[in-house]
Amino acid sequence: MTEFTPSAAQAAAIAAIYAVEVTDFVNTYEYEVPDEAERALSVFRELKIVDAPGSPTIGEACAPWVFDLAASIFGAYDAETGRRLITEWFVLIPKKNSKSTIAAAVMMTALILNWRQSAEFTALAPTIEVAGNAFSPARDMVKHDEELDALLQVQTHVRTITHRESGATLKVVAADSNTVGGKKSVGTLVDELWLFGKQSNAENMLREAIGGLASRPEGFVIYLTTQSDDPPAGVFKQKLQYARDVRDGKIHDPRFVPVIFEHPPEMVERKEHLLRENLALVNPNLGYSVDREFLDREYTKAQQGGEESFRGFLAKHANVEIGMSLRSDRWPGADFWEPQARKGTNLDAILARCEVVDVGIDGGGLDDLLGLSVVGRDAESREWLSWSHAWAHPSVLERRKSEAERFRDFARDGDLTLVKQVGDDVADVAAICAEIEEAGLLDKVGLDPAGVGSILDALVQAGVPQDKIIGVSQGWRLGGAIKTTERKLAEGGMWHDGSPMMAWCVGNAKVEPRGNSILITKQASGFAKIDPLMALFNAVSLMALNPAAAEKSFWDI
Repeated sequence: MTEFTPSAAQAAAIAAIYAVEVTDFVNTYEYEVPDEAERALSVFRELKIVDAPGSPTIGEACAPWVFDLAASIFGAYDAETGRRLITEWFVLIPKKNSKSTIAAAVMMTALILNWRQSAEFTALAPTIEVAGNAFSPARDMVKHDEELDALLQVQTHVRTITHRESGATLKVVAADSNTVGGKKSVGTLVDELWLFGKQSNAENMLREAIGGLASRPEGFVIYLTTQSDDPPAGVFKQKLQYARDVRDGKIHDPRFVPVIFEHPPEMVERKEHLLRENLALVNPNLGYSVDREFLDREYTKAQQGGEESFRGFLAKHANVEIGMSLRSDRWPGADFWEPQARKGTNLDAILARCEVVDVGIDGGGLDDLLGLSVVGRDAESREWLSWSHAWAHPSVLERRKSEAERFRDFARDGDLTLVKQVGDDVADVAAICAEIEEAGLLDKVGLDPAGVGSILDALVQAGVPQDKIIGVSQGWRLGGAIKTTERKLAEGGMWHDGSPMMAWCVGNAKVEPRGNSILITKQASGFAKIDPLMALFNAVSLMALNPAAAEKSFWDI
């Protein structure tokens, strides 16, 4: 039998016939294709916002973006396989954009539609107060709906809602190791993630909380938060950066959805994110739960309240990330610190470009940071270039628990080294100073005269000439260096590496007026560390003496 090979025209005709037949076959049957998103939205829309005038339903009172978010969460569930195709959502929205209502409605919808017997749904709050605020909308949704009240049991004293038929529960808990340990949650909502970023054990705690996803393929986790009122830290900083990287295409993760209401980089660069008229771009509920008149009034009040107040307003109502804290008693140089950051101003760049280098060192206690700052004078422009680093012992993480997560962030950034044993920090500092000396660029190393014994010995042992190691007077005598630093920054004659660690230290510095001088002390800053900044002042005090350019380096031979 010869094989039949149709011509192009014959093949097209045969395909057309089959297409008609297939269409006719499909049309003879009624296929019910479940739409999980629409099914969930039919529940979601009917939930009541009790504390709004007239107690409208979500369907009546919410902006379209809320339904888009809910549709993405519930539409990601594949009913045929019982698997959720997207498992994580990160939502960053300003205050007053119905965050608590959205959280309650999403978790209530998940509880109502759940098929797993005795399933657990958990809303994690960082504090008892936040937990109470998160539970109230969910409780009211049940109590003011006869049908839901018959279906669900509310136990206010333990902040729990139980499905009477499936036994599934929604619990709102103030998170700690005891409350989240061993959780097998099908769905977890983490409320106010920015506050978790300030807790030392938050990363491990959240890992415990979402551990149930491993055995529950339909599970999900939602991180719902406003921007931090301090520079982002800890687990919040990590999740925020990951979400931005997914959004920007730097990370490919199809199971993660970032929903971030913040101004695009080009607007930030042009300072347009600070303008009143651009608040609307990042407040999706404007005209719904967010009143325009309220925003305008608060904007004006914050502007009149000074830099610190204005930054706080922008953080909470415009999702503007705070790079450094600017308090009313701040060091004046802090106002000019951020604009003088120049990427790539590291130690190698200083050694390559500068004609002379001074080093400042400060700190080093077991419950303290050891700070080092290198200041070089550019051989061509004569601008000052600075680079700073810090070291800490593991004991600092225990003694300074309030800052432990921030220190770990700095370590991940490469700006702080967590040493494993006592003495490693001093050895590293000495090695850097010796490298500068070997390059033929070292003028002087300036130290706080108090408690310099071990550092002095390490420097000499590393090959730094002892006559180049000097004590720098502290207290009011350091006032000249402090003034010089702020003037150099204000004039644009000094650049730094832009490290988050130094921005934090600069933001921590508090000024104490003393007669005609000013004083910046570690005592005034309290637990907030400033050792690397004090090291910078030590280095500046030496560079301000206008040292002669070093002789030609052996690197140049």
